[in-house]
Amino acid sequence: MGVQILTDSTSYLPKDIIEELGINVASLNISFDGESRREIDIDNQTFYQTMSERGIPKSSQPSAGELYHMMFSAIEKGDSLCCIFLSSEMSGTFTAAYTVKEMILREKKDAEIEIIDSKSNSMQLGFAVITAARAAKAGKTLSEVKEAVLQNIKRSRFLFIPDSLEYLKKGGRIGNASALIGNLFKIIPILTVESGKTTTFMKVRTKKNAVQAMLEKMMEDIAKFGLGEVIVHHINCWDEAKEIVQVIERRLKVMAKIISIGPVIGLHVGPGSIGIVYYTNQDMRE
Repeated sequence: MGVQILTDSTSYLPKDIIEELGINVASLNISFDGESRREIDIDNQTFYQTMSERGIPKSSQPSAGELYHMMFSAIEKGDSLCCIFLSSEMSGTFTAAYTVKEMILREKKDAEIEIIDSKSNSMQLGFAVITAARAAKAGKTLSEVKEAVLQNIKRSRFLFIPDSLEYLKKGGRIGNASALIGNLFKIIPILTVESGKTTTFMKVRTKKNAVQAMLEKMMEDIAKFGLGEVIVHHINCWDEAKEIVQVIERRLKVMAKIISIGPVIGLHVGPGSIGIVYYTNQDMRE
């Protein structure tokens, strides 16, 4: 009996990592004018081109049927299950999974299922999932896997710079960053996700200065707490992401991957956004 790992598509984990670690992924959905598709079935480049032509689509959580099938399959094999999903403040996925868990427990009372709110998305969620999968592969128990995930969440940070706040505003996900609306021509916001919500981390003049400030904050955290891993996120700005990777690799002497943010998070953040996700060796939060 082992521990299986389930996450959702907004983790944007690279396919090679998913396959190597045996991670299961439930897909959120995207809908243009009532035409719904699973996020994992949509090519990022095609999606952003479609969004530029048809406007901002709607997103929705995985179907209850998909969650039930994936969760029950793990239990039916005799394994325990650790589920790590995007912030419950951003999606009903976490709550839906809890409902499915109760359904499964009525059928299989001895089922062992943990459901964890990552309080974020993208590779901040992804790193928590990778941590869980590595622990499971090493033969850790479900409780040990859960503890490893919670530790990673306390050690990770997601900083990003949107090209425009309009997408966050229209999607209702702007949180405490709403004070920046109306000042777009004066400042560039560096945003983050804390306690499950998008919030303002810092306000800087010019995007060049914002990128520099974002990198300096990462360097400051690493100097204090050590470095686990780091990736660079982008939405349709590969060249800019590559420049940031080169700076990171030069200054830290580590490899940094570039990962494109997919449709569900991308429709709320918008093209041109750039960011970094990293976690440290010691806790940054209590």
